[in-house]
Amino acid sequence: MNMFYANPNKKIIIEVNGKNFARHSIKTHFITPQENYLEIIKSYASPLYQPGDILSISEKVISLCQNRIVDIKEVKLGFWAKFLSQFVLKTKAGWSVGNPYKMQVAINLAGLPRILFAAACAALTKPLGIKGVFYKVAGHGISGIDGFYGGAFEWYKTKGILGPYKPNKVCDEIQAKLGITCMIVDANDLGIKILGCSKNIGYSHEELKAMIKDNPAGQDNEQTPLILIRPNINTDKPHA
Repeated sequence: MNMFYANPNKKIIIEVNGKNFARHSIKTHFITPQENYLEIIKSYASPLYQPGDILSISEKVISLCQNRIVDIKEVKLGFWAKFLSQFVLKTKAGWSVGNPYKMQVAINLAGLPRILFAAACAALTKPLGIKGVFYKVAGHGISGIDGFYGGAFEWYKTKGILGPYKPNKVCDEIQAKLGITCMIVDANDLGIKILGCSKNIGYSHEELKAMIKDNPAGQDNEQTPLILIRPNINTDKPHA
């Protein structure tokens, strides 16, 4: 089991419902738009995959391959994007729609009336300690907008990334063509979302989230968007 590798400050083994799962962080090349996700997974994950494993795939990989990209030159900042973004607090995972460009993309996706309504709902519920209302009301995958930030990689500074298209269908395609059971996740150090998974994955979304609740892929420049998860592993000599 010496192949298993964990990113700095992350653990290989995690326990979920009394069972041990090992997570191997798979380093890839810098993935760019319109690459083939099947080829990427075949190259990096297929040689390691065993029946019973689960491959966790960052949503960014699929979005890039699907060319779900918005160039900053295509985003015309308006008054409301600049105004509303001022009231969004920065978290350790980034600015989210506190970045005016992300807010403008959100307005473009959902429409200004819905965004204003979502912002009003968030303002009313925030004093009650209720979080995430803006994104729930706004919908349209706005919580998954990434990019417009060059902290880890300069390329992302001028690129916005939308959520993947039909993630469940993508997972089923990977299962059918490569024989790999997988899930597509939106993960950061604040939380985990399962966007899609193979039909026969055999675990609930809560169990899947628990397997990667510490975001083993990392949040900086680790370049490990694929996490191989293996259940019931012998934990005698794992290394980090």
